[in-house]
Amino acid sequence: MDDALIRRMQATDWEEIGNIYTAITQEAVQDEFKRIVEKSTQSETDASFVAEIDGVVVGYMIGSVLNGGFGIQKAVWITMFGVNPQCMGRGLGRNLANAIFEFSKEIGIKNIYTSVRWDSSDLLSFFKTLDFGRSEFINLTKVLE
Repeated sequence: MDDALIRRMQATDWEEIGNIYTAITQEAVQDEFKRIVEKSTQSETDASFVAEIDGVVVGYMIGSVLNGGFGIQKAVWITMFGVNPQCMGRGLGRNLANAIFEFSKEIGIKNIYTSVRWDSSDLLSFFKTLDFGRSEFINLTKVLE
């Protein structure tokens, strides 16, 4: 995708990112969304990028550097990702992921993780095209009443 600029995410991008989230999920953005985006831009070790076309954010990938825990080395975790549905299939997701990969290499991180719902076949397929595979983690959940 030659006409897209991939750049570091800025706190001011939150509204456009929220619009993409709403377009994908058909759900309104919660109040906490702005805080999540702003927090992801506060440190140079956060690996968060946006894709921009003609000055408009059309995709985002939020990643965080975690310093170990649960027996793993320092790693990047991709926590949120989205591309405007009107721009899907144009390589934006791959370009965003490549930005995170390059950032990770620059700071000496080799392991990148993400978590995807087992029934999200589109996301699973996307991450498989980027050579993601099963990790040594098992996702656990507990529902509080």
